[in-house]
Amino acid sequence: MDEILKRLEVYYVEFLKAIPRIGLAILILVIGIFIVSWLTSLFQKRVKRKSHDPLMSAFLAKAVKLILIIFVFLFTLQVAGLSSIAGAILATAGASAVVLGFAFKDIAENFLAGIILAFNRPFHVNDTVQIENVFGKVKTMEFRYTKITTFDGRNVYIPNADVLTKPVFNYTEDGFYRADFVVGIAYENDIEKAKEIIILCFDEEEHIVKDELHVNFVAEDELSASTVNLKVYFWVTTEDFRRGTLQTRGRLIQKVKKKLEENGFNLPANITELKFYDASNPILFMSKQDEPKKEE
Repeated sequence: MDEILKRLEVYYVEFLKAIPRIGLAILILVIGIFIVSWLTSLFQKRVKRKSHDPLMSAFLAKAVKLILIIFVFLFTLQVAGLSSIAGAILATAGASAVVLGFAFKDIAENFLAGIILAFNRPFHVNDTVQIENVFGKVKTMEFRYTKITTFDGRNVYIPNADVLTKPVFNYTEDGFYRADFVVGIAYENDIEKAKEIIILCFDEEEHIVKDELHVNFVAEDELSASTVNLKVYFWVTTEDFRRGTLQTRGRLIQKVKKKLEENGFNLPANITELKFYDASNPILFMSKQDEPKKEE
């Protein structure tokens, strides 16, 4: 019992001696985190100002902040007199790197892909992109994933490795996008006249791009069962994909329909042909006039 009490007394004395070091270590940790946050914020602003790329600046700032916080934490352990623990952490990290590499292969792969994308990326913030079947605007890029908000309000988180290895369709990079739609006219209508009317509609829509490099035109597309289908091609800007493409397309469709109808063009619906191969049995058709009247 006396031996236990002596041991406790020694530990108590050592603890009292360690209190100033522990207090100083906690103070260093708090101040260090504050300084790291300030430095990374300053670093992000500088990178953003020079590169004009919010995604890259945010990603690099997070990476630098993580590295600096690790150094502050290890220095705090040194100040607290726990250098052996700091050494053990480093040794354990080195020894377990291979094991963790296999265990968290996907995480490491996405992290490395994120670093590559930070410097060589096919999009910027608010670019309209399509990655496989995900279509929307790029919002942010983290260590493991890229966040895309679709036009129906869903947030999709795509692993950076997929962004790096799969085809990325960027609708914003060049600033222009060619949209199209199909309009069907009757077989007896004049195709050239219909094309002239549709081309005149281009001039009435202010959001359609009209220059020498981006030509708007109409072409014969298909001879369907009941209509001659004309395909209307037109260019729009992609600053705001919803306004530039979807809304402009809708207004142009309205104008084309109205103008064609005003000029006597028919826009027939699909015609269904019924074939009866057994002609031996007659088929009776009854109109409303042939219906028997109810007796009062």
